[in-house]
Amino acid sequence: MINALGRHFRESLKSLARNAWMTFASVSAVTVTLILVGTFLVIMMNLNHVASNLENDVEIRVLVDVTANEEAQAKLKSDIEKISQVESVVFSPKEKELDNLVESMGEEGRSFELFEQNNPLNDVFIVKAKNPQDTSAVAEKLTNIENASKVRYGQDQVEKLFKAISVARNIGLGLIIGLVFTAMFLISNTIKITIMARQREIEIMRLVGATNGFIRWPFFLEGLFLGVFGAIIPIVLIVIGYKSLYTWALPKLQGSFIEFLPFNPFVFQVSAILICIGALIGIWGSLMSVRKFLRA
Repeated sequence: MINALGRHFRESLKSLARNAWMTFASVSAVTVTLILVGTFLVIMMNLNHVASNLENDVEIRVLVDVTANEEAQAKLKSDIEKISQVESVVFSPKEKELDNLVESMGEEGRSFELFEQNNPLNDVFIVKAKNPQDTSAVAEKLTNIENASKVRYGQDQVEKLFKAISVARNIGLGLIIGLVFTAMFLISNTIKITIMARQREIEIMRLVGATNGFIRWPFFLEGLFLGVFGAIIPIVLIVIGYKSLYTWALPKLQGSFIEFLPFNPFVFQVSAILICIGALIGIWGSLMSVRKFLRA
């Protein structure tokens, strides 16, 4: 078994060397494809990270009825917490709400300081859903609770945000899948040409009793090597490019809602994904080609 495996390795490497131009063409095709796939992965994973942060920042503000006493407020909080989709409930007194309003408006907010003695704002319960997608459903339930004067969560903006995030994720995923299948067919065609060049050799192997599995192994390894070799340059470019981008952007985005995934372990995760995609592309391409030929 070990001797046979060693032979398969030697045969696959010899074949790659003998068909140097085809090997170069296949590796180049995988390289170009994985550069694009890697770029889209970096963009999509960071977009997903930003989107998740935005989704997690979505909150529902429940304005407490001004006539509610402490006992009524406690009951209101208890009723909110009973909703199964609710993750957290935080009380914000009207004094804090006024301070936040003054601070958010800068110089213009100073005029609201006159209301400190007679604060017209409501106490507020800040509610977060366990799943951001359930925000609308939770808000609807909150409107029916006693002593909840108003429920605010920016319905139009939240729904547009979730829709835009969903569309962006689906488009990115579709592009990545399309690129991967393109590379698979390129390698498949390359392996077919290699098989045609070795058709006589394969026929002799079959005549002397070689099994399909024995014939298939060298091509399986060739596809694996082509895919892995094709992933090397994209990984190097992604590591260098993301490192430069992350170093340049980090101080400029400080305090912004846009936040890149940290360099480590992100680039190593992307590198592992690219190697796996490259290997799968190569293996799939070779197996499809060999299977079709061995059926003949």
